Amino acid sequence: MDIDKFEYYNELFLIYKDLIKESKREIFDLYYGENLTMQEIADLKHISKARVGIIIKNIEKELKDYEDKLKIGLRNALLEQVLELNDIKKIKKEINNILKGE
Repeated sequence: MDIDKFEYYNELFLIYKDLIKESKREIFDLYYGENLTMQEIADLKHISKARVGIIIKNIEKELKDYEDKLKIGLRNALLEQVLELNDIKKIKKEINNILKGE
């Protein structure tokens, strides 16, 4: 799996996991958090490997949809960058821009 995709969905999952149905959340966490294969998850949950894949793809889409609408992950990343600035005036200005959605 692409490391960027892995990090992206892990970050989104940490932000939006409470919006995902608990039974599906567990499967997603086993795949992304515990790094189990789809077959291992299928065996553990007594479902087909194909079903595991469908659940993971659906949750990836849900997470992306939440982020596209709410942009919490983007704002967190922008705030992290701003906090590395050494000028308090620039920090205040950039935080205001983030809060305004600019």
